[in-house]
Formats: sequence, structure tokens, C-alpha cells
Amino acid sequence: MIDTSQVLPGQLVISKAGRDIGRCFVIINIVDEQYVSLVDGCLRKIEKPKKKKIKHLIKTNHISEFIVDKLNKGEKITNVMVRREIEKLDIESDLG
Repeated sequence: MIDTSQVLPGQLVISKAGRDIGRCFVIINIVDEQYVSLVDGCLRKIEKPKKKKIKHLIKTNHISEFIVDKLNKGEKITNVMVRREIEKLDIESDLG
């Protein structure tokens, strides 16, 4: 079982439970030891991120350096940026 010490903001994860099963998200915030905030830029936008338990997620090894950089600098992240990063990281995971 994974916990928040094993995931990072900017990391691509896949939902394994709930209505959004199989959907890709980017972690934008770690809430506490059990929960993270997720966005996908479509159904879950930056303005209203999804709070989800870590145990309901499949961790991937893909981290968006672009999103991490924006979060670290405190710059605004848009839904378009999130969608592009998910598409880019998803394509890379298909190749590798």
C-alpha cells in the first residue's frame, strides 16, 4: 500500500476506484498522510481539484517537471497546461 511519502506533486497517477476509475490525474497537492488533491484539466479542473485517498490510486513513475517547476515557483497552472502534460506523459508511458 502506498502513502503520501511515495508520491510527489506533479506526478501522474491513475484512479483505481470510484467513478473516475482508469482516469489519469496529476497530483497538485498532498493534503495529509492519506489524501492528495488531483486535477486532470477536464472533469477535475484547477479551480476545483479532487480530493482522493492514496490507496485508491495507481502510482506511475512519470512526473511532469513543467508542473513541478510551476508549483515550486508559485506560478499559476492552467487546465490547458495540465491536459497537455497528461497527454505528453501518457504518450511517453505508451512508448516505454
